[in-house]
Amino acid sequence: MSRRVAVTGMGCVSGLGRNVAETWRRIVAGDGAIRDFALPRGDGTSAVTTRGPAAPVDHIDTTRIDARFDPRTLGKLDPLVNFAVVAATEAVEQASLFGHPVLDNRTAVLLGCGSGGNATFEVGYRRLFEHGLDKAHPQTIPTGMISAPASRIAMLFGIHGPAMVLASACASSAHAIGEAMHMIRAGRVDAAIAGGSEACLTLGSWIAWSSLGAMAADTCRPFSIDRQGLVLGEGAAVFVLEEWEYAVARGATILGELAGYGASSDAAHITAPDRAGIERAIRAAHGDAGLPFDTPALISSHGTGTRLNDATEAEALRAVYGEALAADTVIATKSAHGHLIGASGALEFLLGLVALRERQAPPVLNHLGPDPACDVPLALAPRAIDHDWLVSNSFAFGGLNAVLIGRRV
Repeated sequence: MSRRVAVTGMGCVSGLGRNVAETWRRIVAGDGAIRDFALPRGDGTSAVTTRGPAAPVDHIDTTRIDARFDPRTLGKLDPLVNFAVVAATEAVEQASLFGHPVLDNRTAVLLGCGSGGNATFEVGYRRLFEHGLDKAHPQTIPTGMISAPASRIAMLFGIHGPAMVLASACASSAHAIGEAMHMIRAGRVDAAIAGGSEACLTLGSWIAWSSLGAMAADTCRPFSIDRQGLVLGEGAAVFVLEEWEYAVARGATILGELAGYGASSDAAHITAPDRAGIERAIRAAHGDAGLPFDTPALISSHGTGTRLNDATEAEALRAVYGEALAADTVIATKSAHGHLIGASGALEFLLGLVALRERQAPPVLNHLGPDPACDVPLALAPRAIDHDWLVSNSFAFGGLNAVLIGRRV
């Protein structure tokens, strides 16, 4: 590993906040974003609604966008794209890369999204099936396609290098960040804008997720007794990654290091997690980073709040770390921001890096008591930590696993 990868910019938007500072302030204070949420049926004129717990983005801050670009930039885009653009603009601004020559052809854009523009497609379906129109809006495909966030970021920032979206369900953005790291290590690019976006709080998407039987009726309670399932959220998290020496040479502020990445496929079941597959990804990430298993770390769990996933992840953690797990600190931030599906891995890695820098672990919320099947060292209250390493887990439907390892600098 001759080329190290530095994190020089971070941006996010979620139900917790419109930027990194606001998001961190709320989550470390134990202030969750999950609340009662309702979506109208049909065209919105009916009193019939679908409701339940969710963590929606109530408002996005367009100040940075309006200052840099045309104020109409976000006007007609799907929320999937809007979230990504807002987070990427914050990250690139923090990295001081606007107008830098590296953006021209030595930067890649790799984003992870679990699904495309749900809102755009549902509007199109309503035109066809509810209103009897014979065609959809001509911008339905360009606006709603799953690759739209990467394309829009490349166009706005003048990036002519590789640009793409990776889709691997709930591991999408973790895979995107890890693969971006390898592109930088391999010398294909000197920098990457990497992360993920998701906007699945639409009526059709929400009902489809509910039909799986994996949604909680109350809230998200990772690793807790009486946990009922996941709660959907939405938003985006994006990083600027740079080759270490390149970042140092241009005087960039280095926020952390992306030191390792492991990926695996369970090849077992379309929805049920497999402990062996999870272990493979964790072990591969440690091997890639050269991090011994007995080094105390902050572990950002996948922690969905479902009975099977939490128990399987806890078993895998105990199997990989053994007695050394007691010196680690496990967090589960979906209890605060909900499950962002394809964007979850990026937001969780971001919050983990901030936690390392701030020397404080955000609390796992909504916990009702210990479950013997989930015996891991949870941070159930804000806790001071002295870890220098972060292990961030993402495990997806289809048995697609990705684990990122970060280091405090």
